[in-house]
Amino acid sequence: MVEHEIEITTGEGSMTTFIVHPETGGPHPVVLFFMDAPGKRALLHDMARTLADHGYYVMLPNLYYRVTPAFQLDFASRESFARMTELMRAVGNKMVARDAASLFAHADDDAAADASRVGCVGYCMSGPFAVWVAAEFPGRVRAAASFYGVRLVTDGPDSPHLRLGEISGEVYMGCAEHDDYVPLDMVDRFEAAMQSAGVRGRVERYWGNNHGFAFNDRPAYDPVADQRHWSALLDVFARNLHIQRD
Repeated sequence: MVEHEIEITTGEGSMTTFIVHPETGGPHPVVLFFMDAPGKRALLHDMARTLADHGYYVMLPNLYYRVTPAFQLDFASRESFARMTELMRAVGNKMVARDAASLFAHADDDAAADASRVGCVGYCMSGPFAVWVAAEFPGRVRAAASFYGVRLVTDGPDSPHLRLGEISGEVYMGCAEHDDYVPLDMVDRFEAAMQSAGVRGRVERYWGNNHGFAFNDRPAYDPVADQRHWSALLDVFARNLHIQRD
């Protein structure tokens, strides 16, 4: 496996990005792995490695780079939570679309990557980013996945559900039954918008689970739901990015 941490210049700053991919057999389909609010950290690096083990060129950027070169939440610190909230509110769908363009530019210049076959995945804060990027780059993004993604349906003009009709790839939504950030009525509304737009994909409700079920650094972590999440994610990427699973 090849992995390295690089700085990608975006025009708005220097975006630290963790890249990992198989050493041979390329060029590999690209996966944009968007971090959740607690920041780019060892857990996400390990998850990126898991994706790379299945044949992908995975890019995990620090989405807070406009404000800080690095942030990792200290789960025991009230001040750290307050800082996370500040940083989270400073990142939006359109910003991340611009960041994705810079990531694609880098991948286009790397012989190990095939940025014409792209998957996106986001969790919590970044769930809507995966959907938005899929709409922004329909010629590249063949699959987008969101797990307990927030703000999927809002009253604003940049609500992800408004752009579903622009997506040409498959969309997968994995949502927790118990989620103060993503209530089931929002999930229902997003699913209805998917059906109305005619987008390929599905919404799955993880009954009995709570927000954060796929992260083992969260109290809500559930190993069974986590395995289900991995199965769904790898299936949607394999089906659309043409990778054969073992």
